[in-house]
Amino acid sequence: MNNLRDKLIALHECPDVTRSLLRKILKVEGLLSSLGRTAPEHLAQIISIPPSKSYKIIQFITNPNIMKKLDINKKNYHYITYFDSEYPVQLRTIPDPPLVLYALGNTSLLHLPLNLSVVGTRTPSNYAYPVMKKILTPLVKADFNIVSGMAMGVDQLAHKVALSNGGTTIAVLGSGFHYPYPKNNYRLFEQLAKHQLLLSEYPPDTPPKKYHFPERNRIISGLSEATLVVEARLKSGSLITVDQALEQGRDIYALPGPVSAATSEGCHYIIQQGAKLVQSYEDILQGYCEKN
Repeated sequence: MNNLRDKLIALHECPDVTRSLLRKILKVEGLLSSLGRTAPEHLAQIISIPPSKSYKIIQFITNPNIMKKLDINKKNYHYITYFDSEYPVQLRTIPDPPLVLYALGNTSLLHLPLNLSVVGTRTPSNYAYPVMKKILTPLVKADFNIVSGMAMGVDQLAHKVALSNGGTTIAVLGSGFHYPYPKNNYRLFEQLAKHQLLLSEYPPDTPPKKYHFPERNRIISGLSEATLVVEARLKSGSLITVDQALEQGRDIYALPGPVSAATSEGCHYIIQQGAKLVQSYEDILQGYCEKN
């Protein structure tokens, strides 16, 4: 482990290193490069952590078995760090960019010029799919890349619209690749891994946890110029993604729905707050043209 990239990856995979702690380490000039030679007591003093934690961190990054595991994973997956030229330009501008990304599939999709994130409820109504096809199909044929989270419902439908129309799509997961989630559509996972792109901030052997999903939503919105909300309840993960997209300076589009449907309430609320109402694909296309 001789370079900054490998040390960053090892720290990122250490269970005792949080995102905030990793950023703290990176802010101390020369600390990352000296790790492995730094005494645990000195590390604890520099970054203000308990000595017991610094011992665990040093032990982890100098453990040859851990390094062997990382070498094996590098042969099976793409590792993209913040130091790499292939790191997505869009993510560099967000407030909390992921420092390490794990990718499975075609990484060139990270550099396509037109990206649209699509989010929505896991329990869409019968109204959702035909409207999604009407809106997304022309955009896919106009070379828009669809970004979503492979969750049940709207996410999976968005990926399928892209696939069925010969387009491209990226799925950002809330787990490592060894634990595809949700488990309802492993075939879709395989299709995306083979022909499209799976992306995760979590090491391959990380099972899904509840807090991962709101965390990964900032990556879904961050990869795109805009986010489209299809159906969402007032209290939903989709509206968390909207908040993150707004913080990132992205545009928000929303599909109106039946007034009586609970899954319309979130979309109607954000339209009232200033999201752009979408009636046809041209509303989104025009928005991109005006911005570019």
